[in-house]
Amino acid sequence: MLAFVFPGQGAQQEGYLHRLAAHAPAKATLDEASHVLNRDVLSLDTADALRSTVAVQIGMVVAGVATVRALAADHLMPDVSAGLSVGAYAAAVSCGALAFGDALRMVQRRAELMETAYPSGHGLAAISGLTEHEVEKLAAAHARESGTQVYIGNVNAPRQIVMAGANAALDMFLERALHAGARKATRLAVSVPSHCELLAEASDALRDFAKEIPFSAPASTYVGNRGARPLQTADAIRDDLATNMRYTVRWFDALTVMIEMGTRVVLEAPPGQVLTDITRDTFPDVAALAANTIPFERLAATLRRRIDADGH
Repeated sequence: MLAFVFPGQGAQQEGYLHRLAAHAPAKATLDEASHVLNRDVLSLDTADALRSTVAVQIGMVVAGVATVRALAADHLMPDVSAGLSVGAYAAAVSCGALAFGDALRMVQRRAELMETAYPSGHGLAAISGLTEHEVEKLAAAHARESGTQVYIGNVNAPRQIVMAGANAALDMFLERALHAGARKATRLAVSVPSHCELLAEASDALRDFAKEIPFSAPASTYVGNRGARPLQTADAIRDDLATNMRYTVRWFDALTVMIEMGTRVVLEAPPGQVLTDITRDTFPDVAALAANTIPFERLAATLRRRIDADGH
């Protein structure tokens, strides 16, 4: 089985959409996005634009769908699709549950709500080397002793946890985590406190907005963010997308489910590589590729060779 996975905010790189635009199958998707949004999406990957939550989230979805469509033109389609955080929108398009134009409109609204709720002063931080349970205990002690709260936003791997909160609280927590034995503790290039209760009101507003967005039952398997399980109905996928900003992303659980279902080849859409590294580290028997590291004109052939080598 072949899985397409889509990275979340934080993977963005200056110029990543321009690199895709050099290839005709992908450029058509970028042109469509520009038409839907009434703005040039190639303006979304400049250094200035990458400081905007709205620009980054839209761009990530465009990059993911452009890759899906380019590979579909070469008759390569996934059995399973999943995305981390905003990457779930590209996954919903990939599995046929959501039209691309509707995904763009919904993710634009999502990002606007998040950015309006927390225009500055908040963000995310990654902790490597501690378990979820250890981080939970540290966060509880941090809240008692400092009077400020940080939240577990993502469980990306057994010892790779992303925290959300206010900048000052996160900076103090990073020091606490390093003192407690974390191998690494760093801030991420995200300016909103994603995947925690701080975004409850924004999530409720997006859920109301999503009621008017048409969804379909997926044509192939979609694995959700919140419950890390395959979702089989239009309403379940709508709810997963509308609420994932509020709840912890259990990416490692989702990846484990994909492997248990029979996934043997995993392709990560541009511009990410973190999900590829997690797959390689924890499931070494699975072939994991980051599209960002392969010349686009050789991507389909490279992926097909990996699939053939796995005996599919």
